[in-house]
Amino acid sequence: MYIMPELPEVHTTVTGLQRVLPKLTIKEIWSDMWSTSILAKNTIKDKSYFPYFKKYVLNQKISSVTRRAKYIQVHLENGFTMIIHMKMTGHLMYGKYKQDKKYNGREWSWIPDKTNPSLHDPYNRFIRVVFTLSNGKQLVFCDSRKFGTIAVQKSSTLHTERLAHIGPEPLEKTFTENNFKERILLSKTRAIKTVLMDQTIIAGIGNIYSDEMLHLSHIKPTRTSKSLKKDEITLLFKSMKKVLSSGIDFGGDSMSDYRNIDGARGKFQEKHLVYLRNGEKCKTKGCNGIIKKQKVGGRSAHFCPVCQK
Repeated sequence: MYIMPELPEVHTTVTGLQRVLPKLTIKEIWSDMWSTSILAKNTIKDKSYFPYFKKYVLNQKISSVTRRAKYIQVHLENGFTMIIHMKMTGHLMYGKYKQDKKYNGREWSWIPDKTNPSLHDPYNRFIRVVFTLSNGKQLVFCDSRKFGTIAVQKSSTLHTERLAHIGPEPLEKTFTENNFKERILLSKTRAIKTVLMDQTIIAGIGNIYSDEMLHLSHIKPTRTSKSLKKDEITLLFKSMKKVLSSGIDFGGDSMSDYRNIDGARGKFQEKHLVYLRNGEKCKTKGCNGIIKKQKVGGRSAHFCPVCQK
């Protein structure tokens, strides 16, 4: 089972990186994340792209780290930005690492020192990319399936080109209920779960948090956007804000591979009301429903058929 990091996980990662990376310089870059797939083009996984990537990243000072949707943006003082998408099994960690040719049965694996036990979590052993920093520590990208992507682009064109298709940020104070209604009604006939997960409509929401916010709103995930009444839209808007904020407060969801920059697990998986609780009793007070799992738009939806209408 692989679960893609969503807004709370990316936010947690960025908060951690912003604490440690600014003013540090990237001194060395190592990678074994090579792929010949067409999807690897213009990313660090393409060997022909790697020299271009190093040209604009190597020996550059980091100015800040920000998030846009599910993308991590590491801004460099030369006017370029490193763009990282963790995909299904990727996560970034920060610490002191060294290469060991025999470690874990893999050639030239990277191992963390013993000062942080969390970095030795088995989910943290798949080191694919290593950025050695000017303070002697490393920023590493761990990705068991090698689905993640890392690229570099001129900062001034980032949001008009590579990220131009992404919808508004749901937790921005300027994103109002009216904005929310307008966005979800851009796709009136699709299932509301599918609409919430569409990154061109609203940024950062995926499988976990769409299930949770729909349950909190008592809305069945198969309902179409146009079928929602005004009070349901109001409740869904409030639930969206509440669930995403809760995900951040609990340090993200580590039901699958996700770990924070210290290699530690988040705790939101302990708060699930419906996600991956198929066959279990609904936690809504006074409801005797049993959580059901159903395919919606090609993705698994978890909901209570009794209290979600």
